[in-house]
Amino acid sequence: MRIDLTDTTASKINKALVQGRRAIGTPAVGMVLTMVIVTDEENAYDSLKAAEEASHEHPSRTLVVIKRHARTPRDRTRSHLDAEVRLGADAGTGETVVLRLYGEVSEHADSVVLPLLLPDAPVVVWWPVNAPEVPAKDPLGALAQRRITDSYAVEQPLQALEQRARSYAPGDTDLAWTRLTPWRSILAAALDQARVEVTSAAVESEADNPSAELLARWLEARLHVTADRVVTAGPVVTGVRLGTANGEIVIDRPEGPLATLHLPGQPPRTLALKVRSLAELIAEELRRLDADEMYAVALRGEGVKEAV
Repeated sequence: MRIDLTDTTASKINKALVQGRRAIGTPAVGMVLTMVIVTDEENAYDSLKAAEEASHEHPSRTLVVIKRHARTPRDRTRSHLDAEVRLGADAGTGETVVLRLYGEVSEHADSVVLPLLLPDAPVVVWWPVNAPEVPAKDPLGALAQRRITDSYAVEQPLQALEQRARSYAPGDTDLAWTRLTPWRSILAAALDQARVEVTSAAVESEADNPSAELLARWLEARLHVTADRVVTAGPVVTGVRLGTANGEIVIDRPEGPLATLHLPGQPPRTLALKVRSLAELIAEELRRLDADEMYAVALRGEGVKEAV
């Protein structure tokens, strides 16, 4: 079910949500959080599709905030809000409201979003492409317990990563870090089996890959060695090599969904290590809403004593 509202208000949008739920017989009590997506028209479709797929695991109210550029002098002076309310089969397992903000109201998106948040439920804000310099101090980011950015999606990913390090606050995370979860799990399991001291490390990836940079910083912080960055043809991270006195521990994934794990004195093993979809990454991030301390460690390259 879809309801289009032109030149509307947050109050009218809330009424449309209530009327829509009554019409299709769907309660709101099953939703566990509010997801706010701040994007542009170009990236809105893919972002919303990923959020709707993730909602099958995390039923939520999804608010898509699109700040529209003025096309005419009249648009620059006329401030208004258009909305598209989606429920039922058109909104995954939750509710979706697409908000298009014009004129001055686009500078006060938080005042539009605030009345639409689910009461007593966590808030997650996601910037699929361009994020503010300090997400925690952004008016929308300040409403959230979790703030998700994606340094891989911007033009200068390594510079974006440095900005994330300077502005980090508990609750921040980046999908470049989320993409590393399978790599970190395999590496931790391999080191548990090998039980040897690591004396060197290298991360192989395409150039300027923020996930590779985070992985290298994580290895340096955890293993207290210098991790070399090795440029390959990609795609994304293609391999990790850990030097030990008994030989190298190697994870090699040149392409495709499979990787090969080499441990000293053991036969090679084939492991599943696919490049995960955007929906899978968002679903993982929504499983935990507390501060990701290990992300902070990797982002800043700081050593800690806790276990991986």
